[in-house]
Amino acid sequence: MRRRQWLIQFPVCLAAAAACRRRKARVIGVIAQGRSHLFWQSIHAGAIAAAREAGVEVLWNAPTSETDYAGQLQIMTAMINRRVDAIAVAPIDKKAMVGVVERAMREGIPVIIYDTGVDTELFVARIATDNYAGGRLAGERVGQILGGKGKVLMVACQPGAASTLAREQGFEDVLREKFPAIRIADKRFGMSDFAKSLAVAENMLTAHPDADGMFASNETGSVGAAQALKARQSKTKLVGFDWSPSLLEDLKSGVIDSLVVQDPFRMGYEAVKAAVLKLNGGTPERIRNLPARLVTRENLNDPDVQRQLNPDLKKYLD
Repeated sequence: MRRRQWLIQFPVCLAAAAACRRRKARVIGVIAQGRSHLFWQSIHAGAIAAAREAGVEVLWNAPTSETDYAGQLQIMTAMINRRVDAIAVAPIDKKAMVGVVERAMREGIPVIIYDTGVDTELFVARIATDNYAGGRLAGERVGQILGGKGKVLMVACQPGAASTLAREQGFEDVLREKFPAIRIADKRFGMSDFAKSLAVAENMLTAHPDADGMFASNETGSVGAAQALKARQSKTKLVGFDWSPSLLEDLKSGVIDSLVVQDPFRMGYEAVKAAVLKLNGGTPERIRNLPARLVTRENLNDPDVQRQLNPDLKKYLD
């Protein structure tokens, strides 16, 4: 009797086990460069939005500092060892992350690169702001507001960060090509740190009190530069990159002339969508460049600008 009952129940157990396997959601590892900045929170929200649509899970992680590439390496290694289904990563350093990206691909884990670049071709897709074009946009704005001549300062981000290096190169190229009477008098790295960015901005303004303009290539650099200008009540015209609530307030008050902004929510969304497409047997677009936008006091309240600047983070991160 017990044997007959077991024979009846065995197929049911098998079917239940198969159903459980089918219900197990795929896991997409999403690795940012940092945790605190609004930029990374917006990417996280976009990744969650795409995951909900696709019925997958996001495993989110990042080092505490945007310069901690060793910590980011450890996070990605742990995700590979855990055998997540795919990984989307914003490499802190374009060279240091090559080995771990290539290892994931060799082990059958598709890798999506987002926000910045990496010095290997062994990845599925790259989704990022067109940072070089964004830098050129900033250079065009500086050329315009300075009337094509003057002295400018640069709060750069950090060596090895592909995205900000591209912005800085685009900025410098525009000035050289279109505004030869504008001279870059000083350029220093803020190392993606608020306090260090403030210190280098203050030091450059001390060395060049007659500077006409300033460009900062990321959020921390822009915040540090704005604080230095406010402390000195300087009339130096600042064009920043990225945004935060404090930067928007400085834009409204006139401390900042303009901001070149990205769409991090869309970036996180598209990175997860590309991973899901690959897992479903599709072929994501290999290189996806998202346009940057110049935000000024004049267009700040435009509906499309507001939608980009204020995604509903609570809807996805609470």
